[in-house]
Amino acid sequence: MRHATEHADVPTAELDTALRGGPFHVALRAAIAARGLPLQRVQHHLSRHGVKVGVTSLSYWQQGARRPQRPESLRAVRALEEILQLPDESLIRLLTESGIRNATGRTSGRSYRSLIEAADVLNRLQAELGWSLDGGLHTLGHHERVRIGAHRQLAARESHHIVRAHRDGVDRFVAVHHGDPGCSPRTMTVHALENCRTGRVRLDQDTGVLVAELLFGTRLRSGDTFLFRYAVEDGTAGVSREYVHGFGFPGGQYALQVRFDGAALPMRCHRFTQHSPAAPRSGRHELPISGPHHSVHVVEPRIRPGLLGIAWDWE
Repeated sequence: MRHATEHADVPTAELDTALRGGPFHVALRAAIAARGLPLQRVQHHLSRHGVKVGVTSLSYWQQGARRPQRPESLRAVRALEEILQLPDESLIRLLTESGIRNATGRTSGRSYRSLIEAADVLNRLQAELGWSLDGGLHTLGHHERVRIGAHRQLAARESHHIVRAHRDGVDRFVAVHHGDPGCSPRTMTVHALENCRTGRVRLDQDTGVLVAELLFGTRLRSGDTFLFRYAVEDGTAGVSREYVHGFGFPGGQYALQVRFDGAALPMRCHRFTQHSPAAPRSGRHELPISGPHHSVHVVEPRIRPGLLGIAWDWE
């Protein structure tokens, strides 16, 4: 049963329109206005639902300055649907169904909901392996090569890491692979290529997340550097349209190369950045495809927290 609130009016035409077409912040603002609730009262009702959200956050959400991103924030959105007497999933749908759009309005390959769910799964899988946030390692360099197959699928990727330990006793790295929608982690293969061997592997079929221990065979002391290389064979999903890498901490150089099969070349490619999965895309820059090598690449001299990726259009 929905929780009764003050001034529960029949939704206005503006609210109906916003709930149908969004965007999220316009629909939220219209719903709050239709119910005649000040933000302090909205916050009070949320607290009665066991959800803590600041008035400032609510203000940012309805202005479009920020989007609900964390699991606790998504719980708040579901509670808001009840408090504001809205249809179930009406606000959540505006966050999730269309995916994250970049500055040009192009929809990304993953929905907002799928990214949040994958983040929750990743935290759980890493916890099962006893892996901390950075694992005691600082990235000095990371070179990543992605191969797109003849059927336009994400066929494989290879990563070469240069790291420095910032505490004693580090003896492993936990690699993460998030396949394209519809992928099958059960049929993926992890290859330890240089200065490491594969340890425990954990996966989640629903979200397409795979994590794997890469064991160094030695314990690093604080200040020691180490180089290792591994690869993941994928090829289990459908058409791939982008590759994105997320960074939780600042670090050294990152290079990403995407190589296409000569029988399946995209029409155009571009790079992009995002501050977070909920943020709009920026830093768009067209990337010419190298004729003889059928590849594009980006190089970042210094890694910053956020996301960096390459996207391509097949038609």
